[in-house]
Amino acid sequence: MWADTLLVLEREHLQRLLLWGVLSIATGTSLFARLAWKRSDAAMIRHFAIQTAVWGGVVVLSAARSWQRLAPRDYAGMQELVNTLWLNTGFDVGYAAVGMTLALTAWRWGPRLGAIGAGTAVIVQGIAFAILDLRLITAIGPLR
Repeated sequence: MWADTLLVLEREHLQRLLLWGVLSIATGTSLFARLAWKRSDAAMIRHFAIQTAVWGGVVVLSAARSWQRLAPRDYAGMQELVNTLWLNTGFDVGYAAVGMTLALTAWRWGPRLGAIGAGTAVIVQGIAFAILDLRLITAIGPLR
């Protein structure tokens, strides 16, 4: 029975990732389009929009690829999934830290608004991915 439950949890996780990715693409694209429509050169918003849309595209492609490989898992498969999620969470925190470093460095040496916008977008994406991964880890906990 727990293999079915795990499959449902994993499918819901991928759905949330797909939703986040689509929303990121839509947000980044709409911000970029608004800047083009107003003929504005707001570097911070432009770079935030670009990073947001690109990260969204990567997430959609990655989640779609994972969706194709969904299958019931045995105990070893569940442990592999949990280990991968913890590794990804570490990377997610690292992304947020790199974004923070980029934004703070750009502020200190500038201010370079484009780099601040890009760094802020990376922070947002890293935190969102960490929250989504930790949510699945927490949901799997009782199955172990």
